[in-house]
Amino acid sequence: MKILGIETSCDDTAVAVYDDEKGLLSNVVSSQIKIHEEWGGVFPELAAREHTKNILPVLERALKDADVSLEQIDAIASTVAPGLIVSLVIGFSASKALAFAKDKPIVPVHHIEAHIFANFITQEIPYPFLALVVSGGHTELHIINEFENYKFLGGTLDDAVGEAYDKVARMLGLGYPGGPIIDKLSKEGKEIVKLPRPLINDKGKNRFNFSFSGLKSAVLRVVQEGKYKKEDIARSFQEAATDVLVYKTFDAAKEFNIKNIVVAGGVSANSMLREKMKERANKENINVYFPPMYLCTDNAGMVAFTGLKRFKEKGTTVGFDFEAKAKCRLDIFPKLIRPNR
Repeated sequence: MKILGIETSCDDTAVAVYDDEKGLLSNVVSSQIKIHEEWGGVFPELAAREHTKNILPVLERALKDADVSLEQIDAIASTVAPGLIVSLVIGFSASKALAFAKDKPIVPVHHIEAHIFANFITQEIPYPFLALVVSGGHTELHIINEFENYKFLGGTLDDAVGEAYDKVARMLGLGYPGGPIIDKLSKEGKEIVKLPRPLINDKGKNRFNFSFSGLKSAVLRVVQEGKYKKEDIARSFQEAATDVLVYKTFDAAKEFNIKNIVVAGGVSANSMLREKMKERANKENINVYFPPMYLCTDNAGMVAFTGLKRFKEKGTTVGFDFEAKAKCRLDIFPKLIRPNR
């Protein structure tokens, strides 16, 4: 069985083909980083225009790389939520057009879900597991009991951690995207400024929630003082941000007695986060899993794989009247796509 995956939830136009016997046959991503650099973040209208321009060339390249035709595709998996609605509708509209023209079923995929199950492309992970999803738009903790059985524990109350990285990089004049730049620069610095770790000791309603706006404001004050080197500020920020992510994740693992942790999303590529997670996991005899680097950021390979999993295990498809959603929590998604379950 071959599944075509389409991903346009933010600023990357991506198409992939996944075969249930041969694995990932193609995974093409057209990045818009250069276009959004001057804005220091994603400009929605520009992202939508680029998706419109790039979707067909990326589709053609993905099919060519996979050496398959549309007629050989069994179903089309498409990211339908969450994300920038102006971006989502372009990829989903393309999916609908292809499905109509070639009489193929459409399999809906949740963006966060795809990031989590991207880990399964290269490794087997036992259920249940705790999923920490960290990216430019999301910072969330979920318990994954099994496929489509999800429990939301908490998320960010303001900025996502990846967004905080971008904003701190902008304060330091480092460019965009901020995550890779700060990660690299911090290796040259020292933690000479002790920055706050927001909500890290909260044991109430925000125990598994995150907040990075206060940390971001603290960095701004340090930058305005003009006393410290950029690399030292970058290191101090990264130490604080990753401390919060690691502490809360392992606090949740302990609370719910879970021995497997999956880290997913663009920030899962961060070297300090990986080091701290592995070090803590070794101490507590817990397994921690990361996706390979090429599956950390937005891509359609993860969408195609998750779509294949849904199509084979659940048989779920949606009609042409289904609409993309800018917001939809992961634990609610299975009921959204199959209301009568």
